[in-house]
Amino acid sequence: MPVLSSDDTELLSRLLLEQFQNFYNKFPFLKIDTLIEYFALYGGVEKDVGLNLFEDIELSSEINFIQNFNATRLLIKPSYLIEAPYAEILIAVARGDGRVSNICSRTKIGESVGNGIISKLVDCGILTVEDSRQAPLKTHPKQLLPRHLRGYKIESKVRFVKPFYHFWFAFVEPYRIALLQRNGVSFINNLQEHKERVYSLLFEQLSNLLLEQYFSESDPLLSQGSFWDHHSEFDLLSLTRSGKVILGECKYTSRKVTKKELNKLKDKAKQSSIIVDSYALFSKSGFSNELLGINDKNLLLFELDDFKDLL
Repeated sequence: MPVLSSDDTELLSRLLLEQFQNFYNKFPFLKIDTLIEYFALYGGVEKDVGLNLFEDIELSSEINFIQNFNATRLLIKPSYLIEAPYAEILIAVARGDGRVSNICSRTKIGESVGNGIISKLVDCGILTVEDSRQAPLKTHPKQLLPRHLRGYKIESKVRFVKPFYHFWFAFVEPYRIALLQRNGVSFINNLQEHKERVYSLLFEQLSNLLLEQYFSESDPLLSQGSFWDHHSEFDLLSLTRSGKVILGECKYTSRKVTKKELNKLKDKAKQSSIIVDSYALFSKSGFSNELLGINDKNLLLFELDDFKDLL
């Protein structure tokens, strides 16, 4: 069973909600799906970019990240973030799972140095740390762990504070040399190929916000955020004031979520020994008729229009 304690996730949630609302106030003409998608690209720097009704994501990306690459790059502040070793660390954060050991492994930077750089980036508000909520593997110091767990380490994850920085270091900065020459072919191809990955983490974070709001009056959340252990990773695991555990899955895809996804989530919960009171599913494209037909008060289904409640 996980340890469900409060951490910096609450602070990041407040900052993200404020950024999302500010973004909507700047571009109130955007539909909710377009708002989320543009927010994934420009969240946190909306004062310095312009959007209009006649641009789609691809055209906007071409204008801001190819044609005006140098000007858009100036939005990365402080400027040393686009220099080594900071850029390498930030790319590893954006393109990996956020665990410090994996960040250092991808960059071939020692953990001591890597931790120092990450601490500096946390101090200046670029990154934040989401603490692990997994219970300790040992119940007493001399306990011998099973062989398959002896190399496993419970770790926190590193997240970006602003969506724009996450997008830049995941999808733009790796193509810097080509983009400086206004060659955006590889950048656009990668963006199209991994389009769902552009929005998935942000949608997960917004889903956590929506769940917090949903329970704010009836049974407020004491702990929230993603959860990971040596078995699985979960998009959302929350604990309410009354002690109820809510486990969730978030899908920002063009496909409807089906009962199969719910069953997978239940199987993962069983494997991780999580006793769940309610399941929450969040979907961009809605749900199958079979899933909608389930009459269960402990199954919560949130569609795209529900995210308007955050504005």
